[in-house]
Amino acid sequence: MPQDTANKNMCKHTQDAQTFLVTPTKGIAYIHGTATKMTVSIDNAQHPLIIESGAHCSIVARNYLDNHIPNLENKLLPTKAKNFKSASGKMTSIGTITKEIIIPPKKGNIRLNPEFVVLDDAHIQGFLLGTDYQRMYGIDIYNSKNRHITIGTNKEKKFSIDIYQLSAQDQLGELLNEFREGQFSTSLTSKKTKFNEDSEKEQASICHWGGTIRQE
Repeated sequence: MPQDTANKNMCKHTQDAQTFLVTPTKGIAYIHGTATKMTVSIDNAQHPLIIESGAHCSIVARNYLDNHIPNLENKLLPTKAKNFKSASGKMTSIGTITKEIIIPPKKGNIRLNPEFVVLDDAHIQGFLLGTDYQRMYGIDIYNSKNRHITIGTNKEKKFSIDIYQLSAQDQLGELLNEFREGQFSTSLTSKKTKFNEDSEKEQASICHWGGTIRQE
């Protein structure tokens, strides 16, 4: 006979759940998120490092490395897995490369040596550190008012996260407020052209990677 299991999955004591007083701004709450992005030193130059808790492995785009590392293909090690999956489909690996990362770039308190999978058809600008090395190095992300990360067992040493998106968000918030209030004008389109196109592509690419990178 079929068993009645409907009541077994019911949540109990939900009336005791705490309610946070902070509420999102309707219609524009989604613009307040920022990527966990830092500026680090690699090969004596500053590069963006995105710490992505949704990516299973650390990656870097071939077209990004081509602009910074001459004769790239001669410096790659082969990978066992050739295909990787993302939200939009399969990605092709051409090898791996190990890079020493210094955090922060000027003081050099921490040195990491992660291995990055080089993807032929990725378009992200910078290096992306996945959960493979986040777990290995004990990197914890804190989304408090002053966003930061800690590395290893020393939770008192905090490394700040870049807030590169705030200026664009503020402008977008103003545009959306005008839209909601019905203040349509030619200034709406003129303001939009002021956004940095490369930054928009990068942010879209970051969203594209979130929670998707994995070996096939």
